[in-house]
Amino acid sequence: MDIKDIVENTKNIYMSESSLKTLMDFERVLDELDMYAFKNWSKGELVEGPVKSKHWVECTFMWPNKAMPDPDAAKRLLQYNVVVEYSKDKLTTPIKVENYSDFAPGTKVPKLEENPIWLVKIKMPSEIVSDAVEGFIELEGRDVDLSELDSSYESGLDNMTAQSVQEPGVV
Repeated sequence: MDIKDIVENTKNIYMSESSLKTLMDFERVLDELDMYAFKNWSKGELVEGPVKSKHWVECTFMWPNKAMPDPDAAKRLLQYNVVVEYSKDKLTTPIKVENYSDFAPGTKVPKLEENPIWLVKIKMPSEIVSDAVEGFIELEGRDVDLSELDSSYESGLDNMTAQSVQEPGVV
């Protein structure tokens, strides 16, 4: 794994609105399944993806070797037909240049170092990703913005009593 590939992947995501939306929906599914409550899951960094196919959306995340994500979290995904693969790899990065010996011989390019990392590839069915809609719920055939509902509760509208309205001419 090379740092240049990761930077290129990130650039491609931000240059494509559909990739960014897909990634946000992918992350929303992980969040709704409380993956980030498990040890080290919030420390993962995207290194590849989202790669979309007809039936799948795939993303690969990395963690430092000493901060492996808790495998128990991945068990939550299995009941949704999500495929999770763990692997070890090495991340190649330039070292910090402090003196001339930190450059590769005969160049002005810093030497490279390899650091061990964990890679977790998550392959999620497309229908799960596309079903994730943030902040809205369908109620009796109408979409309700949950943020408006929350603000109603905060302002005390749920404690108000309904006033009865009489029809004209009815005693």
